[in-house]
Amino acid sequence: MPFYQPHHTLAHWGETLLQAICADHALTPADIGITWLVYGGGVRVNTGGALDPQTFWQQRPWGWSHRGEVNVYPASIVKLFYLVAIHEWLERGMIPPEPEIDRAITDMIQHSSNDATSYLVDVLTGTTSGPDLAPGPFSTWQYQRNLINRYFQSWQWAEFAGINLNQKTWCDGPYGRERAFLGPNGESRNRLNPLATARLFHTILGGIAVSPRRSQQMVDVCRRSLVPADYENDPENQVQGFLGEGLPPDVKLWSKAGYTSQVRHDCAYVEWGSDQAYMLVVFTVGEAQSRNAKLLPDLSRRVYEQLHREPLV
Repeated sequence: MPFYQPHHTLAHWGETLLQAICADHALTPADIGITWLVYGGGVRVNTGGALDPQTFWQQRPWGWSHRGEVNVYPASIVKLFYLVAIHEWLERGMIPPEPEIDRAITDMIQHSSNDATSYLVDVLTGTTSGPDLAPGPFSTWQYQRNLINRYFQSWQWAEFAGINLNQKTWCDGPYGRERAFLGPNGESRNRLNPLATARLFHTILGGIAVSPRRSQQMVDVCRRSLVPADYENDPENQVQGFLGEGLPPDVKLWSKAGYTSQVRHDCAYVEWGSDQAYMLVVFTVGEAQSRNAKLLPDLSRRVYEQLHREPLV
């Protein structure tokens, strides 16, 4: 059973949206994966942790997904998973709190810093980048690097099947032991899917990721301003060219984007008014989609306008 409730009207909207986006942006359905959750009918998610986990999972949002289970390279979307992991380690006392960790968390999510992410992956796993290692030490190093994978697999969620979360994110690419770990054909690259991402973000927003206090800290760091003056001078603003650009400036947005020469992704939660909210996770693959800075804003605008015009009931 999915963590959301399928909804006939939402499915119709989703399929219509998919056809329109593919036609207008020269996509095929295989170029895009979407998970769309709508919060209504008394189901709220961003409650500051007011619900216990059992109650939270009983109140399922409406949802629709296209290729939501298909794993692809996630780019910086993986940083949401590293965000949860670092808060789990801190909560358990597995690592001591320190200002550098807080600074790195902010830079990893708000500015999508790969350097900050590299530091946090080292903190999480006790590994470091560097030259090639002899087989014995390299085997130990690989086991340690897979600690994040083992943590999330312990959740036993169907959406996490086949995902991989053991690689750092790079500007130019890996060298030395990191390159060897990636594999000659990149077979050990990170892998994620829209459903796994949506369920994780849903959990953060619901206040049950790690603890209510830590969930709220994660929510806070994902908040984005839609006032142009607040982001347009930041080349890593994660609004322009992504889902936030398709929204009016008076809505509330929490998001994390990912982008390379071959993919353009975003995970966004949107609120407006007193009781309107939805989540949209979009993964696109291919060089043409990566270069198309109008695709995600157009899709986001259509989703917002549909729900603004006709709230789901």
